[in-house]
Amino acid sequence: MNQSEGSTMNDIDKKLVVIRNDNRVGIMAHLVAGYPSMKKTESIAKTMANAGVDFLELQMPFSDPIADGPAIMNACSRSLAGGTKITEFMKSIKSISKNVSVPLIIMAYYNNVFKYGVDVFCSDAKYFGASGLIVPDMPIDEEQSEHFMGNAKKHGLYTIRVISPVSTHERLKKNAKGAEGFVYCTSRQGITGVHKELNNNIEGYLKRVRKEFKIPLAVGFGISRKEHVRTLAGHADVVVIGSAILNIINKHPRNEEKNVGRFIKSISGIKVH
Repeated sequence: MNQSEGSTMNDIDKKLVVIRNDNRVGIMAHLVAGYPSMKKTESIAKTMANAGVDFLELQMPFSDPIADGPAIMNACSRSLAGGTKITEFMKSIKSISKNVSVPLIIMAYYNNVFKYGVDVFCSDAKYFGASGLIVPDMPIDEEQSEHFMGNAKKHGLYTIRVISPVSTHERLKKNAKGAEGFVYCTSRQGITGVHKELNNNIEGYLKRVRKEFKIPLAVGFGISRKEHVRTLAGHADVVVIGSAILNIINKHPRNEEKNVGRFIKSISGIKVH
């Protein structure tokens, strides 16, 4: 596993070692900051960490998310309507990082990163407690002009590469070069959202990815039940749960923490075949 230059092992790598040694599927849980409120975001994050998630992916709300389905889009809209700003988002990272022991990964769209200032964004993200960044609309091809990955590396942050089933062999090879932590494999082309069944070709897709990437594989988009995690055991190292968690929050506005915690416990600890 890779490490940032001139630094100790990134917390993402440390957690991946724990997952591998436990011979189980890791869990990354996705929340939209400020939904249903910033206070609730922080308390739900703590609940999920205590319930067994390995990574917390905290999304900065954005008005035009290109990869997000209805549940996450609704959460983003309500968070923004509630007045969530980037400065508040950074403060929430700081607060959560003080109360949980799992790695925090910021998910954002590049427009927000660019407006904040790429170098200062990476600097603040690391300072407030993040271990990595997921920016799905920042292709590696733009690195020469944007210097996003270079700035992240300078500040000891991993930039998690995102690929899909339609990624060509050439795209996989290009993204595999210098990839850090784990690679985020979307289970299907399109947007996030709960689905009853996984992509029928997902095993072949993940085998194709493993031929190019030497780091662990995380799979997201549509994973919402224990059976999905069991199906992916032995094929993926980590599964990403997002819309399913937001749906629970929507359905149980008065006791969302209890229900989210119960859900996380139900899908955690599944052993690799």
